[in-house]
Amino acid sequence: MKKLLLICSLVLSLPALAQSDSIPKTGGATTADTVSQPVVRFGYLSYDSVLKAMPQYAIVQKQMADLREAYQQELSRVEEEFNQKYEAFLEGQRDFPRTILLKRQTELQQLMQHNIDFKAQSLRDLRQAEEEAMKPLRLQLNGVLATLARERGLALIINTDGNACPFIDPTMGQDIQEEVIHLLLQNAK
Repeated sequence: MKKLLLICSLVLSLPALAQSDSIPKTGGATTADTVSQPVVRFGYLSYDSVLKAMPQYAIVQKQMADLREAYQQELSRVEEEFNQKYEAFLEGQRDFPRTILLKRQTELQQLMQHNIDFKAQSLRDLRQAEEEAMKPLRLQLNGVLATLARERGLALIINTDGNACPFIDPTMGQDIQEEVIHLLLQNAK
């Protein structure tokens, strides 16, 4: 985040530095007088908003919801299995000989640990599945952004998500969000 802010401030200050009085004068002419400084042009958008506007995004979200539901059903099943065994253990614990009681306690502890491990693994699997499902969408979006930046002569495109750039002077940058969404929707047809 700090790197992005530093880059944004450096890019935005380039035209101001070129016109600054702090440039040493040599022989009556400044470097700014003899060499015209290029104006840095940039675009900005909300990457997440554009991503969510893609038609494929809804499909990925539906697939992820189905996968989450499958994992949730399995988690509910193993939780129910554990609860049944735990209830049976509580009902019979006074009647069990010590070795059977210890054996059942160990089984319950192992089952509980197995369930905890399964839940942690399922969260990792869901995260990885979502990353893999979103990768083609991000690649497509990044390709459209690169093409648009080249066509427009933009030096960079700033992602405004997370309040990374709380203010962007619209006279210095271009809001390209609607155009990117239009291009993505056009490419989807």
